[in-house]
Amino acid sequence: MWSAAAATRLLRTHADLHPEAAGTTVALLTPLPDLTLRPRLYQADPAGFRVPLDRVLGPVGVRRIAATATAVDTGRRRVTAVAADGSRTEVGYRRLVLATGSAVVRPELPGAPLLHDIDTLAAAVRLEDHLRALPQAPDGPGRWSAVVVGAGFTGLELATELVGRLRAKAAPCGAEGQVRVILVERAAAVGEGLGEAARPVIIRALDELGVERRLGVTVTGLDEHAVHLSDGSALPARTAVWTAGMRASALTERIPAPRDGLGRLAVDARLRVSGVEGSIYAAGDTAAAMAEDGHPVPQSCQHATPLGKVAGHNAAADLLGLPPVGFAPDPYSTCLDLGAAGAVATAGFGRTLRRGPDGFAKELKRAINETWISPPVDDPEELLRRADHRVSQRQSAPHPA
Repeated sequence: MWSAAAATRLLRTHADLHPEAAGTTVALLTPLPDLTLRPRLYQADPAGFRVPLDRVLGPVGVRRIAATATAVDTGRRRVTAVAADGSRTEVGYRRLVLATGSAVVRPELPGAPLLHDIDTLAAAVRLEDHLRALPQAPDGPGRWSAVVVGAGFTGLELATELVGRLRAKAAPCGAEGQVRVILVERAAAVGEGLGEAARPVIIRALDELGVERRLGVTVTGLDEHAVHLSDGSALPARTAVWTAGMRASALTERIPAPRDGLGRLAVDARLRVSGVEGSIYAAGDTAAAMAEDGHPVPQSCQHATPLGKVAGHNAAADLLGLPPVGFAPDPYSTCLDLGAAGAVATAGFGRTLRRGPDGFAKELKRAINETWISPPVDDPEELLRRADHRVSQRQSAPHPA
């Protein structure tokens, strides 16, 4: 979305000086009519966490092609796509930005179809529907228990939020005290990638909320009543959610270029895919770009937005013969939601705790979720302002100091 907006912005800016700009079409090929606010899918009522693309990009003239890309022919500069009705088409391009994201790596184990995830809007809605049906479910062991597999960023946010979501469903049944949320993690500690400084804050929050931990074990299978672990134990639970592991879109495998361990395409500083003829750029979770101090960017919304802007800008600049810009994101930071127990914020790849007034981290998380990541609707001027690669998320909307 931001790639399309940024490309449109540059083309409009140079329309008077470059006649070619006026005849260039920007198109977004996507199967869905909405932008999903994916970082919010751990929260209740996820169906509302979407923004209609035609009300964001339509006012600036971006054409939406409703189809799923299935292949890229870099030699012929053609994208093969399939529409919802199964019809197949080819879409030509002069410059291509691949921004097809990532997907959770679901396991192959007995009972795997019973696992929920919150990787897509549809999956998050299925989990919400499942939770709403629990008050009508037969009573018995595990009715109000949820197992969350993976104690990384997504797993921690979901587990801490699920405590309140389950209690709200259980309270009318007089079963609020039966709610259990259990984190299962193969590592020896929760939040291994979130830094040592944040871990005590996370553990205090888990203890405050009563989130149980089973560390150093993996899931070997599940059925409708229990989750089975590698130590031979079983956790009675009617709800199980998988959050462990992400991998770039399989479409990256159709591009003849180097990829990293997450399947992301190697790109240079201007986000051009390395070693590919035909001027292809990558953005978001498909791009193995470098952030500050030589650190690879993590798969995060913080980097997806500036990656999109720079890739779209450079794709259009390449067409017009203008100099490209380098990818230079804001310094890395994290803000982890901990449900009713607050939040924790860190700065830099060293994960230094960010201090502030009481409630600072929670207010920061609320600003990120409710304001920063949402694009303007029916406001072409504001969209193009924010599509400038020099405008950071912090400059896009009010936020805590």
